[in-house]
Amino acid sequence: MTSQELMDRLKQRFGEAIASAREPAPGAVYLGIAPQAVGPIADCVSNEMGARFLITTGTDERPLPEGGFRVSHIFSFDQDKLFCILQTRVNGDDPEVDAITPKVRGAMWAERELFDVVGVKSRNHPDPRRLLLADDWPAGLYPLRKDVPFDIKPEPDFSARPQLAEPPEGASVLPIGPFFPVLEEPAYFRVFVEGETVVGCDYRGFYNHRGIEKLGDSALTYNQVPFLAERICGICGFIHSTCYVEAVEKALGERAPRRARIVRTLLLEIERIHSHLLWLGIAGHIIGFETILMQSWRIREPVMWLCEYITGHRKTYGMNIVGGVRKDIEASMYQPILDCVAKIETESIAVVKAVANDSSLHARLRGAGVLTNADAKAICVVGPTARGSGVAIDARVDHPYAAYDEIVAKKMVHTEGDIWARTLVRLEELLDSIRLVRESVRALAAIPEGAIANRLESIPAGLEGMCVVEAPRGEAIHYVLTGADNKLERWRVRAPTYPNLQAVPVMIRDAQVADVPISIGSFDPCFSCTERMEVVDLDSGNVKVIRSADLIPPEAS
Repeated sequence: MTSQELMDRLKQRFGEAIASAREPAPGAVYLGIAPQAVGPIADCVSNEMGARFLITTGTDERPLPEGGFRVSHIFSFDQDKLFCILQTRVNGDDPEVDAITPKVRGAMWAERELFDVVGVKSRNHPDPRRLLLADDWPAGLYPLRKDVPFDIKPEPDFSARPQLAEPPEGASVLPIGPFFPVLEEPAYFRVFVEGETVVGCDYRGFYNHRGIEKLGDSALTYNQVPFLAERICGICGFIHSTCYVEAVEKALGERAPRRARIVRTLLLEIERIHSHLLWLGIAGHIIGFETILMQSWRIREPVMWLCEYITGHRKTYGMNIVGGVRKDIEASMYQPILDCVAKIETESIAVVKAVANDSSLHARLRGAGVLTNADAKAICVVGPTARGSGVAIDARVDHPYAAYDEIVAKKMVHTEGDIWARTLVRLEELLDSIRLVRESVRALAAIPEGAIANRLESIPAGLEGMCVVEAPRGEAIHYVLTGADNKLERWRVRAPTYPNLQAVPVMIRDAQVADVPISIGSFDPCFSCTERMEVVDLDSGNVKVIRSADLIPPEAS
């Protein structure tokens, strides 16, 4: 299906409910629709036409001539390499729009967040609880509205109570977190159990929301944002900076020079290699197989040295800018890169064979943490989690960016939907990434040295762009709306863990308690660091919020 066919079909079906249709950049159709038509059109796009829901973005446009709030629901037709963005404008005084979650299951968290950050309510949402704001965040204060300063420090509302889901009748609550037993990051899973069997689950996360989007579209210039974007994830930093700069480039209708795109591809695949090795070690640690941890992390360390050799940094490379990269990969580096990945390949193959042939791992991981193909599609999971359930999506292939239009990745897909399938996807991708690094080096060697960045004099306001980049955990999304004064008007980020976490209740349903940690660990969740927690007095029900200052001994302050 082409973009024109998509626009024609929806106009024919919904008529005047579609006020505008445009394609500012190839492969991205923006439809302006009437508020009352949001639900039916989203239902049609998702359930009848087969699009995959990605994320929802809310933009405070009250200071702009258009006024009100803009709500954008973003969908992907993966096989057609096509994005569809449904946009509607709602009143600025009492912003409210029909929820799409009753028809589009994967939009559950996105619409909850829409209310949290900009205050647009989704009518008839099945679970309108607070998602990412702290329990003691003052009601009626929406941090991504334009009249809220980026450095605000509101007084906490100590009278607020956590909004927790009730367990099924007869079930007990098994708390996991907020400090995860293996990942050392904050996540609070309330697992509902009957004996040793899981019968439900509720999740509370976002303990330390760092306000990165707010900083990006209020305090920083376009080429300062990439360095902040790299801090979104401690492992996948280059993925996020690439996603951001290419979103801005698409808004401008620009492409970075070919050499810069190849440099991006090479670094993205190196990052994938060390991330998969990191995950393999942690997964082994979760199930008590420490040999895997020691071997995979031993193999990973030279990859980190290679990152430092190429960029000057083990992580947060500082390479991306809008229009290209800041530093070239010189010809003298080609052979050391190839030598390093050759050694990594030899040692990785030995570990992969050992894992694949280990009978105890088969017994431990096969049939555990099952996510069916139907649930994976409905919840809109991404990355190895999706591909392990037979959902053949990979942004490198479906929506090529960087140089993936010429350096083509292979989709690694398994259909069983269990932890073993997700493990195999990662092991196979690890080896394919080594191939892609070699191809990237060959591509750099085959072209003459040339420009590594386009010089962009100015960026007009009012342009929209979006990009998806396949992180090791799955697809990351960045959406931008350009603004005045060399700054963004809106920057929206969705990391791959965001949709994958929503699959946990389904993944562990009817499982044994012992399978819960590795089921969660199997999709490599990435949480934000935390510095706060709550203490609940079980007798009185009173909640006390403990901040970092309360944890410092008086003699140390």
